Amino acid sequence: MSKQLVILGAGESGASAARLGKREGYAVFVSDAGVGSETYLAELREAGIEFETGSHSHHRILQADIVVKSPGIPDTAGIVKTILQAGIPVISEIELAYRFVPTDSTIVGITGSNGKTTTTMLTHHLLQAAGERVLAGGNLGDSFARLLVDHEPQDIYVLELSSFQLDGTVDFRPDIATILNITPDHLDRYNYQLEKYADSKFRIGRRQRKEDHLLLLDDPQTIAPALRRNKVDATISLIDPETAIDGTRIAVDGHEYELKESPLRGRHNAMNALFAVRIARLLGVSQEEIQIALESFVPAPHRMEVIPTHDGRTWINDSKATNVDSTYFALEAMDGPTVWIAGGTDKGNDYAPLREVLDGKVHTLICLGADNEKLKKAFGDIDRVVECRSAERAVELASEYAAAGDRILLSPACASFDLFKNYVDRGDQFRAHVKRIVA
Repeated sequence: MSKQLVILGAGESGASAARLGKREGYAVFVSDAGVGSETYLAELREAGIEFETGSHSHHRILQADIVVKSPGIPDTAGIVKTILQAGIPVISEIELAYRFVPTDSTIVGITGSNGKTTTTMLTHHLLQAAGERVLAGGNLGDSFARLLVDHEPQDIYVLELSSFQLDGTVDFRPDIATILNITPDHLDRYNYQLEKYADSKFRIGRRQRKEDHLLLLDDPQTIAPALRRNKVDATISLIDPETAIDGTRIAVDGHEYELKESPLRGRHNAMNALFAVRIARLLGVSQEEIQIALESFVPAPHRMEVIPTHDGRTWINDSKATNVDSTYFALEAMDGPTVWIAGGTDKGNDYAPLREVLDGKVHTLICLGADNEKLKKAFGDIDRVVECRSAERAVELASEYAAAGDRILLSPACASFDLFKNYVDRGDQFRAHVKRIVA
């Protein structure tokens, strides 16, 4: 009799995990308390996988031998508590996929509070440009399970991994793991304790062996204490942020790589490049191949994305910057007079660290949010502070106040859910209005 696999959540990771489970001989049932996505429900129908939406059938779920839950479902959810109390193991889709990955494949795992997507994409690009058989996914694009189901086996898998995905791992062991940084984010899932959030990130190296590699930011404030709390057997390499030279060059193992011809803007992207280049070197990519590939890399949208215009000003879409740390690096990268567009759903932000990187640069702050009082209080002494409630109006105001040679930076430091569906919607609207009004 086939083992029973239950999937909680019928999204990208859930549908892909279900299809992988069926391929591997499980009897699969998918349960989604919401309405589900028609795209993924259609996949389940086509695969002949039974599912339900709108509720959880406890009697059916509790027949499972193993449960895979969506990373968006917290451990505190009632259905998860019920499953665990019944003694049924609950894992993530990452863990399930790992159990069926080709044994001779190399896994690269990338986590951190900021920069995961850029580093994952850049690592993939450096490896692919060097001729490696490599796919990227995880928290970015296709889930790990989908990479296994819909593609031929690869030599290398580069995975972006969130803390939520790592929380559900048991035996997952990347050959090369990175923790880019740890700054306060998603603390509502961790009892508002940074230490618990940091420990979640360190799960990426929990199963590693001495022959594996764990790359860490040389950071005494958060990384070092977390490393002391978490036993790691892997070979550890500390990445020195000072080798991100002015955001225009990086130094890895004594060799300098130029970023001037690369679209990677700012010191934070230089730090992302430090990790990606170090991974590529560990996997045998030459210095010459890396330099060439750095210059042809195309970053993901909404991450310091320069919008092409012909008005003599530089318009930058950094909508993905939903916390203070991300916006800090974006402002630091501004090398001229700047109009800064910020605001949204505040996460309990402390805006004080931004002071040192905006003074002397930002002459106008456009508050784009439903409630801007905290921003206005923090930055009320900026030469000009104005408010609006739409991306269109933000672009109109920025166009009015920005002179030739200015930078217009959308880097909100806040979530987007007060006025937009998500950060993608916010960035898409901003870009569209820039192209309509300015370009």
